[in-house]
This record gives sequence, C-alpha cells and structure tokens, in this order.
Amino acid sequence: MECLYWVLGFLLLAARLPLDAAKRFHDVLGNERYPGYMREHNQLHGWSSDENNWDEKLYPVWKRGDARWKSSWKGGRVQAVLTSNSPALVGSDITFAVNLVFPRCQKEDANGNIVYEKNCRNDSSLSPDLYVYNWTAAWSEDSDQGTGPGGHHVFPDGKPFPRPHGWRKWNFVYVFHTLGQYFQKLGRCSVRISINTANLTLGPQVMEVTVYRRYGRAYVPIAQVRDVYVVTDQIPVFVTMSQKNDRNVSDETFLRDLPIIFDVLIHDPSHFLNESSIYYKWNFGDNTGLFVSNNHTLNHTYVLNGTFDLNLTVQASVPGPCPPPSTLPKPTPSSVATFKTSYSNTPVPAGDSPVELSKIPDENCQINRYGYFEATLKIVEGILEINIIQVADVPRPVLQPDSSLVDFTVACKGTIPREVCTIVSDPTCQLAQDMVCDSVDVDEACLVTVRRAFKGSGMYCVNFTLGDDTSLALTSTLVSIAGKDAASPFRMVSAALISGGCLAIFVIVTAILVYRKHKEYKPIKNSAEKVVRGKGLRVILSHTKAAFFPGNQEKDSLLKDHSGLL
Repeated sequence: MECLYWVLGFLLLAARLPLDAAKRFHDVLGNERYPGYMREHNQLHGWSSDENNWDEKLYPVWKRGDARWKSSWKGGRVQAVLTSNSPALVGSDITFAVNLVFPRCQKEDANGNIVYEKNCRNDSSLSPDLYVYNWTAAWSEDSDQGTGPGGHHVFPDGKPFPRPHGWRKWNFVYVFHTLGQYFQKLGRCSVRISINTANLTLGPQVMEVTVYRRYGRAYVPIAQVRDVYVVTDQIPVFVTMSQKNDRNVSDETFLRDLPIIFDVLIHDPSHFLNESSIYYKWNFGDNTGLFVSNNHTLNHTYVLNGTFDLNLTVQASVPGPCPPPSTLPKPTPSSVATFKTSYSNTPVPAGDSPVELSKIPDENCQINRYGYFEATLKIVEGILEINIIQVADVPRPVLQPDSSLVDFTVACKGTIPREVCTIVSDPTCQLAQDMVCDSVDVDEACLVTVRRAFKGSGMYCVNFTLGDDTSLALTSTLVSIAGKDAASPFRMVSAALISGGCLAIFVIVTAILVYRKHKEYKPIKNSAEKVVRGKGLRVILSHTKAAFFPGNQEKDSLLKDHSGLL
C-alpha cells in the first residue's frame, strides 16, 4: 500500500511539472503579486488576470542584463517613453501613452516600416540601405493562416490579433500590466490606452509596459518601461496668482492696495466634471469673511501689510444614482445646509457653515468631490501707479545737431522707485530700437525727469518702467519728433550761405561792370594802384561775407577768441 502511495505521488508530481514550467504573465511583467481579492476589487474592463499563461516560445522572455538585448534592434537600442495624465480623480478616465524612440537616423514610414532618414549621418557615414526593417516585404511572404492553433498572429496569451483596416502596418505588440491585470495591444511606434478608475484603489500605482517587435514568425522584446500614476478622491486643484506691477509672480509676495487675480485650474483631462456643478469657497485670511462663487476667477485686494494664509475649497457635485432606501439616513434639519452663492463675477460673503449639497428634487443624488488649495501670501508696499505728466523739447545740442532731446516728467504713486528703464520702439510698440536703464534718486514728491535722445524725425513709442525691490510699474506714450525746422541753426546757416552767395555774385558782377566802365575813359595806372583796387574789392567782399558769416572771422586778428557756431 505504501508503494502505491509513492507511485501516485510521483505521477501527480510529473503531471504538475509542465504547469510549473509554463510562465505566467506576472512572472514576465513584474515581480509584484496581487491577491485574488485585489484583482476582483480593481477589475478593469477589458483586462485579464496575470495568472494566465504566457507563450514563451512565440514571445521569448529576457531578464534585465541579458546580452541578447544588445542585438534586439539594428543600429542601437530602442527606448520606450511612458506618460500619463495622472493624477486622476476616482471615477474619471486616465490615459497612458507609449512612444518609441528609435536610434539616430531611424524613423517609421507611412507603411509601418522602419527606414533610414535621408541625408542623416549615423556614425559619420550615410547608410547604404533604405530600410532598417522592411516589414511590408515580410508580410507579402506571410500567410493569413497565422491566427489558428500554432499560428503566430496572436498575442502572448494566445488571443488572435484584431484585423481592422491597415492592421498589417502594426508591427509592435504592447503589453500593459497593472494591479495584477494585463492588456495587449497591437500598434505602431506610438499607442494610447485609457482605463476608468471607478474600481481602482486610491493612491499611487505602477504601470509597466513591455514592447515586442516582429521577428519572422515570432517576436522579440525591444523595450521595457514603467511609470507611477495616482488615483485620488480629491479634485486636483491648482491656483495661478497674478497682479499688476508685481515684480516676481513666483515668490507669493504681492503689493498692498492692488487687486490680485486668482484663477483656479482643475486637472480634469477626461472631462469627468464637465456636467457637474462646481463651487469655490475662499478664505483670504484677512478677516474679510468667506466667499462662495461659481466662477473659477476671483479678484481680491489686501489693504494691510503682513502675512496671510489663503485657503480654497472646491466642491464638485456629480449627479448619480442614490443608494438603496435602507441605507439612506433620515433627514434632519441640520443635514441640509443652506449657503449663499454668487452667480456673477463678484462673490458675496457666506457664513461659516460648510458648503454641502443634499438630494435634488428629482430623487437623484449628488456625488460630492472636494479639492483643496493653501498658500501663504506676503503683502508689502510697492509702486502702485506711474503717469507721464509733461513732455518738453530741449534745444538741440551744438555738438549733436542731428539728435533731438526730449524731457519726460513721470509722477509715481506708492513707494519710491530706485531704477528707471526706457524702451524706445516703433509706433506699434512692437519693435524695440533702444533700451536704457539708470538708477534714480527720487525725492518724496516722487517725480522723475528722464531725458532721452531721438535720432531722426518720426513717431516713436516710449515705454517707461520704474521699479524697486518688489514692484515694477510701467506706462507708455507716443511722441512725435519733428524734422529740422527753419528756425534751427542748421537751416539758418543754410539760408545764410545761399543768400550770401547770391549777394557775392551780385557784388562781383557790379564790380566788373564798373571796372569796365572806368577802363574805357581812364588810362591804366601803375601796378601799385592796381593792387590797391584789388585789395579794396577784397575788403568789400570780406565785409559782405562777414555780415552773413559771423563765424568765419578767425582770420581777423581782433576776433581770434570768438568761438564759431559751425
């Protein structure tokens, strides 16, 4: 009898050996094991248990560090990049995307083949071949009978490939694995999947992906990747804060007596909350009370310096079925809270009671989800406002007659600025031409006079920025620079030159005529008299020229110390 027990035991052990030798999905895709109740609780629609067998003959399994990984792809290693739109609110959909990054100079063409890019040098040389993998040619030699028993058009668990239009261009097999379940997908160099999180356990989870490529009538692994995603029962909330004249929007330091714009951003990429009623409850920490609004933007002004704690609660009410009547609590006067709500951009103060929603009249219930945001704000004084109160022309400098100078008087309100920057640009204020920054010493009246030079006539946009350690205030104006008018020294000199030239010609012509007249009736004198007459003419021309050109008197010994204008 004892011998019979030994024989039966040996037969049972032999019968179990093939089962034990067969790999299962959890052996291939990850070492983490999930109990059966967890798989049932986190059941994903369309996914399968990782207790299923894995076809290792068709899909070989290589451990990390196996030398075969180096030859799994021509020209180098393929990298898989896994991303998701996590965190996901429980009940919403979360999407995962896998993108394959090929070695240098390789890409996927329209037919799903892997080709070398044109004019791309790999290892300092152009590839002589067009294809890295010509799967179109491989498909032409393949038969359509690969989905039956022993066929190769199947996934690792033996399920046949789907065959939609163009499926022969899909040459990669992706196996996703999470929470003790797997999902198989045939695709190209980029795939996306989405799962609903209604049944998932809250908290961080791990998604693993293994990618295989075609290899004749089998497949070889080319990449593995994993990433962490988060499922939460709190609405992911972000708040952006901005303020006019604030110098640094990221330091949570803002200015007193200027409104701060708060904009609430809800992370809801699957649009799960599109049909829900969303309310925002604000507490700014400055004893101004609580505010409830249905608008995601809000303005608030702090009137005191100091540090304030900002608290925001976001409530989203999603219509849904009510639980069975036996589980509904008996309504009490305190179970239904009322609240004040503003349906405009201006919120109204609300009481201290928490915002709650009860059953709606048509016997549908509300599934309430909440999100929270906290921040500590520092309120300081700053430059609140600046204005240009005067623009005045300055006489052209003698050394720079082509430049036009303009004085701008800028008045400021708030703290005293320490620097001023001026940007001169085209009339549209888009194309900057010149920028100058200077430190300034301003008195308590907060008036700044800035002198700027303009080259050439035309219309200019002038931007002034006054700043201190925490604030920047700016203002702009358009200024028109006129051309050189007739009253300018250059125009006067030009006119003098023209008039003087005409008069000189007139005097010369007159002198010549008089000379000819005297030459006809009088004998020629000696050369000395001739020189005197010539000198006399030069004296007349010299005095005439001096009347129109007072600056050209440097040859006059009595005017050697006079400086010229030209």
